[in-house]
Amino acid sequence: MDKFQAMRVFTAVVDAGSFVGAADALGLSKAAVSRSLSELEQRLGVRLLHRTTRRLSLTQEGELFLARCREILASVEASEAEVSTRSQTASGLLKLSVPVSFGIQQLAPLWDEFLQAHPRVTLDVQLADRVIDLVEEGFDLAVRIARLPDSSLVSRKLASTRLVLCASPAYLERRGTPTHPSALAQHDVLAYSLLSQGTQWQFTGPGGPVSVKVQPRLWTNNGDTCIAACLRGAGIQLQPTFLIARELAAGHLVELMPQYRSLTLDLYALYPTRRGVPAKVRVAVEFLAAKLASPDWDVK
Repeated sequence: MDKFQAMRVFTAVVDAGSFVGAADALGLSKAAVSRSLSELEQRLGVRLLHRTTRRLSLTQEGELFLARCREILASVEASEAEVSTRSQTASGLLKLSVPVSFGIQQLAPLWDEFLQAHPRVTLDVQLADRVIDLVEEGFDLAVRIARLPDSSLVSRKLASTRLVLCASPAYLERRGTPTHPSALAQHDVLAYSLLSQGTQWQFTGPGGPVSVKVQPRLWTNNGDTCIAACLRGAGIQLQPTFLIARELAAGHLVELMPQYRSLTLDLYALYPTRRGVPAKVRVAVEFLAAKLASPDWDVK
């Protein structure tokens, strides 16, 4: 029997005034209570109780140990109650990993509303486009934009975004407008270096799948850098709609070859386990799911 349980048994015997009363209170047999107390005294090397046929009484060592037991058990109960309360109420530090551009453009405007709704939560939002290890690096939650591989992580789909081929009117005026993906091999291309396709861009058109090898003039691991160069007329880019929807709507960028579709990617909230999910994680996932349920970017 573990030490905490032995303390509970000893305290229950004193409070009940008998082994039978303690057994009833703890849901144990009288023999189990007697054995626990004997093992406790043997481990401590002292007698805690004087036993007679009529009554039990504490020894001096027993009185001292009883006071300590009550302190320890009260502390354990308070800790359990605190953890139980925290599991029901969103509180504490919530550490999130989010993609850089998505985190700035789409999520940053949302955090004030989340914090006002959950005043006991503190956010630590880390922006990174690399795939982090949630458990190893101590993250509670991550937002990822990808086709997820099999994983032990729990995922919830939040939204979708499609990759769109586009360029500025100035570039198209200078270099002409391609009408087939194969023509991209002769154009200046601005490439996001973390794109899973690399330089082998894939499309699905009226005649089926099309693959073209592009030769980027600009490589970058940041989508906003691609967009800034594209707006200045530097070349053609393949970017998600959550980043360029407003530029397309304003006419600052032009979608190319819409009959040839590239990938559609899903946005996920990821967290380590389904068991014992803290309230702060649950409310964050629900908040993001609600806010991204009808995104203002094109997902057709």
